[in-house]
Amino acid sequence: MSGSVLRYFGGGNTAKGFSHLYESNLRGLDRVFILSGKSGLEKKSLLHKLKDEWMGKNTALELLHSPNDPESLEGLIIRNYGFGIVDGDYPREISESIVGDGWETVDLDALGMTSLSENEKIEIHRLTGEIQKAMENAYQSYAEGLRIHDDWEKIYIDRMDFSKADQVTKRLITHLFPGDSNRKNQVTRRRFLGAATPLGPVDFVDNITSGLQKRYLLKGRAGTGKSTVLKKMVQEAEKRGYELEVYHCGFDPNSLDMVLVRELGWAIFDSTQPHEYFPSRKGDEVIDMYELTVAPGTDELYAEEIAEIERQYREQMKAGKTYLAQAKRLNGQLEKIYERKYNQSRVDAIFNDIQKEIRQLVKE
Repeated sequence: MSGSVLRYFGGGNTAKGFSHLYESNLRGLDRVFILSGKSGLEKKSLLHKLKDEWMGKNTALELLHSPNDPESLEGLIIRNYGFGIVDGDYPREISESIVGDGWETVDLDALGMTSLSENEKIEIHRLTGEIQKAMENAYQSYAEGLRIHDDWEKIYIDRMDFSKADQVTKRLITHLFPGDSNRKNQVTRRRFLGAATPLGPVDFVDNITSGLQKRYLLKGRAGTGKSTVLKKMVQEAEKRGYELEVYHCGFDPNSLDMVLVRELGWAIFDSTQPHEYFPSRKGDEVIDMYELTVAPGTDELYAEEIAEIERQYREQMKAGKTYLAQAKRLNGQLEKIYERKYNQSRVDAIFNDIQKEIRQLVKE
């Protein structure tokens, strides 16, 4: 029997800048390694080596993907054994308030980075500055996109029947929660459903919802109350003591995109662009907030205004993606400098030490 693999983003490039939810997922783990080092190559190599070692074994893996390179990892958790390992460098600082006695920083620079030439230092400084500027430009584009999105939402908010929205929520609560959980300790894990990446929007909806009996696909235009419904589901689940997975929006981290209760076998999620899904599994059900709560004819009445807002919004999303791709290209040049200093034997030695730690946790 092979173990399960849960994929998600722990951080994201959002309209509020870089935002991360690492602490929610690391809290409570007994043995955690925080990776530090100028080069992402060594951290990436170590994380993927651990992933390859534990993939397919009879244990549950959580893989935290990088929003700057969604094929790469920036963290791995084996919750059954209380183990985690994550990239802890800027901008992903971990709060000291959750650090336990079994937490340890692994400084890859100290272990493996030889001295750099003066020319290399100058080039690193130049590339680092250009990467930072490209990321700032991406965040500015997404922030402007969010401002435009607010105008988009207002059209529908002004035409929405909030009493009908409340009725939708109440029906869902009655249907989804048969009673209170028997769990002694309520736990909420917060993550990102998807992320803005150099490739465009990426999500792991199918992976996250794998094995669930019911999926409720929330449809509707911007501002039709999808995130509000999800927030009320969170409140109800926490009140009733259920273990909960809450997935935030990778564009606006203050909004929610999915709520999932594995104990009850269901997920309810925003199924509109850029993570638009349609019923494809037994148990899938659509809930269209536009049809249920918004005055008929709103799309037609404001068609020209909506089309212009959508054009401006997509323009900013395209610009943000372009800047992220620019940052990725520059980072590739930076990594080529560090690659010349890369020491595989040191990475292997660290890997072997961490493997011993995990095996000890397994025995315990």
